[in-house]
Amino acid sequence: MKRIAKDRLSQLFDRWSQGRPLYLPVSTPAGAELKPYQAGVTYCEALNTNRSAKDFFFPQTENMMDFKVEGKTIEVKEPVRPEEDFVLFGVRACDARSFELLDRVFLTDPVDSYYKARREHGVVVTVSCRRPAETCFCTAFGIDPAAPGGDLACWPEDDFLYFTPNTPAGEALLQSAADLLEEADEQQPEAGKQALRERLQKLPIRDLPLSSFSEDKLLELFNSEKWGPLAESCLGCGTCTFVCPTCQCYDIQDYDTGHGVRRFRCWDSCMYSEFTRCAHGNPRLTQKERFRQRFMHKLVYYPANNEGLFSCVGCGRCLAKCPVSMNIVKVAKALGGEES
Repeated sequence: MKRIAKDRLSQLFDRWSQGRPLYLPVSTPAGAELKPYQAGVTYCEALNTNRSAKDFFFPQTENMMDFKVEGKTIEVKEPVRPEEDFVLFGVRACDARSFELLDRVFLTDPVDSYYKARREHGVVVTVSCRRPAETCFCTAFGIDPAAPGGDLACWPEDDFLYFTPNTPAGEALLQSAADLLEEADEQQPEAGKQALRERLQKLPIRDLPLSSFSEDKLLELFNSEKWGPLAESCLGCGTCTFVCPTCQCYDIQDYDTGHGVRRFRCWDSCMYSEFTRCAHGNPRLTQKERFRQRFMHKLVYYPANNEGLFSCVGCGRCLAKCPVSMNIVKVAKALGGEES
């Protein structure tokens, strides 16, 4: 284990940003955001960024190709795949778990080459939480924020940050700043880890009734009469899907640039009336059906195809951002047999 004094963090960031971009949480008027590091930028220790680190591997908009059609000739020009190494610093355990969920979607045959290229060039440095918010419920999904994962894990304790690599990429990043770091006793961050775990036990929504969400109850859950009352307050704004670190739905469209056609993809939301709209129309015509689709996917469909792994990491963003306070916690409690 290695450590560095917090007052020397700028030296560490300078080193890690040499020859590659380094992104870290930065304070903005709207809250913490992941921004490029440059001299003078101060690391923000906020619990979570407004938007997750998912953007760096699955961006909100992305060009896929350009093509021209002249008569019977089609000229296709593919964009250059991302080949720039980069470092993400300050990722929390919940967001680190989200990468595993996204990998199961985009790195399963047929592999998404755009996503794969970014994953191969990104190094994730996680930071253990210190004071989780009341909207946090990552432990309900088996996530331990005191063991945040990633390529290189970090624990703040007193005036130091402690580091332990989890992958060869994390080890290489740590070695690149070896002269700035000092040896540390692995027991030194333990007091902070224990204090965090004790705080987690006091959170109001640390335990969700998830045992009812199993594949053998799919039809029972799908046909539940509770979906109607739950969906009544939903505005269908899609805010929950856009702040969610595990949502992976996207749309592909062609845009006439005047010099050819650009094909791009962008995030989409199952909460929108035109989502998956086909020639015959929309398969889910009502807000209730769209609402049900979102939460059935999170709690039933995805686990059924991924060894019981839920498509939620308990980051709490949807709880904090929903304008009408309708979220996955209320759905899980209602359908799991507990009134919210």
